[in-house]
Amino acid sequence: MATQTQHSEEVPTAVAEPLEPEKKRNPLVFIILAVVLLAGAFFGYRRYQFGQTHESTDDAQVEGDVYPILPRVAGPVLKVFVDDNQVVKKGDTLVTIDKSDYQQRVNAAEAALVAAQAQVTAARAQVGTAQANVRTAQTTIGVSAANRARLQQDLARSTKLRNQDIIPQSEYDAVAANLKATSAQQSTAQDQVTVARQQVIAAQQQVGVAQAVIKQRQADLDNAKLQLSYTTLVAPGNGVVSKKSVQPGQVVGPGQQLMGIVSSNRTWVIANFKETQMEDMKVGQKVKLEVDAYPNEDFEGHIESLSAATGARFALLPPDNASGNFVKVTQRIPVKIVLDNVDPQHPLRAGMSVNAIVAVK
Repeated sequence: MATQTQHSEEVPTAVAEPLEPEKKRNPLVFIILAVVLLAGAFFGYRRYQFGQTHESTDDAQVEGDVYPILPRVAGPVLKVFVDDNQVVKKGDTLVTIDKSDYQQRVNAAEAALVAAQAQVTAARAQVGTAQANVRTAQTTIGVSAANRARLQQDLARSTKLRNQDIIPQSEYDAVAANLKATSAQQSTAQDQVTVARQQVIAAQQQVGVAQAVIKQRQADLDNAKLQLSYTTLVAPGNGVVSKKSVQPGQVVGPGQQLMGIVSSNRTWVIANFKETQMEDMKVGQKVKLEVDAYPNEDFEGHIESLSAATGARFALLPPDNASGNFVKVTQRIPVKIVLDNVDPQHPLRAGMSVNAIVAVK
């Protein structure tokens, strides 16, 4: 017990350590935090206000006129005058196709036309001959009528003389026979006039047929020349050659695309906005365009037109909501936007990606 008491007396008592004073918080932290919150609130409010007056989409791209170069006749290619990305003007020769076969068709059509013109000349000559036959027959009628009148007078005198037995019966019979023969000649001449007039009508019809043949041969010649002209393919407008796929010696057919001409005169932007963004969108509203190719440049434009249907309506297989498996999908409506000013230093090329921002209010 004594030992335990001694040890307990030797244990030193704990000395209370003095408390450290609390550190004061730096007010600069609160100031910075307040500034950050205020700036965030300010920019957030401005973003909210911007969203209330603007609609934007990045589903937009630059569009332009692309002229497909398609041959209208078949044949081997003789020469290609352009290369990819070459600038061409309207009317410049692009490709020539072998024209030998088509030139031969032109020559044959020209010969057929000359033959048809000769047939018209021959038919008109037949008309003249038939009309001359009419005049000849009419003259014969006149002569026969005069002879018949004279013979009738002779027959009247001969009848009196025969009644008086002054002339013999044979002389009287000769006068009567001559009268009958002249009457027959007059009747024959009248028939000849009728036939000759019918020949005139037939010859005139032949002229009409020959003239119709001339028109047909002229049409054949014009068509042959047109086919010949198709052997030379020219640029339909100013632009740049793209996607050239033709070489000399290649045999091409009608409708085969040989290249494309991307027009350099005019470009526009097609922006596909969601249908929920279209409520306040109208023609003429200002649009800001941000082109991915020129991140430091802004382009100004305006809405020229709104599509009458959604893009899905023009798809190869448009959606059919009556199939029984209906899933509502927000549709997009194409909006055509044209630039107010063209910047030659920053040309827009068809297919470029664009971010379109429309001021709807």
